[in-house]
Amino acid sequence: MAEKSGKYAANAQFAKMQRAEDAKKAASEYESTAVALRAKTERLKALRLARDAAAPTAPATAKRKGKQKSKGSLSEWLDGQAKDGRGG
Repeated sequence: MAEKSGKYAANAQFAKMQRAEDAKKAASEYESTAVALRAKTERLKALRLARDAAAPTAPATAKRKGKQKSKGSLSEWLDGQAKDGRGG
């Protein structure tokens, strides 16, 4: 019986070491992917900023002049509807 429990313990220890090794490998892959993504993002940002700096700026659109017509309050609208025979 002691032989079996020793075998199980060895297998458990081996499995634990395998999981730890796999975790280290996965973390390394994750970090290298993150570094590559940051480098790509920085490169694309630099290209976008250079493109935007080289492009001629468009004139700002003129704001609309004049006073907007006030729509009034809800109570005024309801009163108007009542005068026209609408509403219950």
